[in-house]
Amino acid sequence: MIKAGIIGATGYAGAELVRLLLQREDIEIVWYGSRSYVGQDFASVYRNVAHAAQEACKDDDMAALADLANVIFTATPQGYCASHVTEEILTKAKVIDLSADFRIRDVAVYEQWYRLKHATPQFIEEAVYGLPEINREKIRGARLIANPGCYPTCSFLTVYPMVKEGLIDPNTLIIDAKSGTSGAGRGAKVANLFCEVNESMKAYGVASHRHTPEIEEQLSRVAAKPVTISFTPHLVPMNRGILATAYATLTKPVTTEEVKALYDRYYQDEYFVRVLEPGGVPPETRWVEGSNFADISFQIDPRTNRIVMMGAIDNMVKGAAGQAMQNMNLMFGLPENTGLKQIPVFP
Repeated sequence: MIKAGIIGATGYAGAELVRLLLQREDIEIVWYGSRSYVGQDFASVYRNVAHAAQEACKDDDMAALADLANVIFTATPQGYCASHVTEEILTKAKVIDLSADFRIRDVAVYEQWYRLKHATPQFIEEAVYGLPEINREKIRGARLIANPGCYPTCSFLTVYPMVKEGLIDPNTLIIDAKSGTSGAGRGAKVANLFCEVNESMKAYGVASHRHTPEIEEQLSRVAAKPVTISFTPHLVPMNRGILATAYATLTKPVTTEEVKALYDRYYQDEYFVRVLEPGGVPPETRWVEGSNFADISFQIDPRTNRIVMMGAIDNMVKGAAGQAMQNMNLMFGLPENTGLKQIPVFP
């Protein structure tokens, strides 16, 4: 039995972790952490688990939790995990951080984009970027996981084979991504009110979104050279989902069959990545909702010598809680898809 604790359990990502973990017979949730609902039953905050969650919320106390849990999930704002993680905690429990505190290797870049002083830079080198499709073996032996952001997960998986093989010029890469409102978190904000988002769509974080350096760092690693991209996220009036559409210039002529064979080769053994037939139905958020799957496809545009690459994920599952549990499975020597075989929900 794995004992798990969640700091920030009453945010959207934390609550999604609760939903997924409660379906497992081999997991016991020993801590529902929440600053806002201390002493209140978790099930009174999220009625969808009323039959399964019988515990009251406790304060966010990472040190106390480390004495009770084998694994700690921190589904918290940026800065929390870095400010509270210690060597003592890491000797007692594995830590999977869903914030950006340990995703970016360069402390100066993190502090520039997130406008926070990093409290524990000594752990950055040790932290493993938790994208199983590229870091599976490192994840298995890790104590500290930097769970990737939702936009970077979708964007990276969509373009990775083409960047790795040098078939596109990565510095021509433009990523246009759209997300449901759950990506903005559960906090009350005027910009996220129903009347503000319904029947509307908007770009935000234009040329300044915090996920940009994370995407660039991971693509630079696989390209073996610095990569600079244009990344623009958009907010759409739906609860869940991310659709990323990426455009890049081809470095040489390729056929649809060659590119499809490339994607198939990279992802043929990846349970959660589904490569769709080019020219068929492109990825849609509705076909991944509630699941840990990523749907990927592409279309070559010979007129412009560019390729259009498309990917869709559920931002709350593969983009957050599901990927965190996928990482946990690897860290504890379990089959990677344990507890994550849910078929997408439709309608």
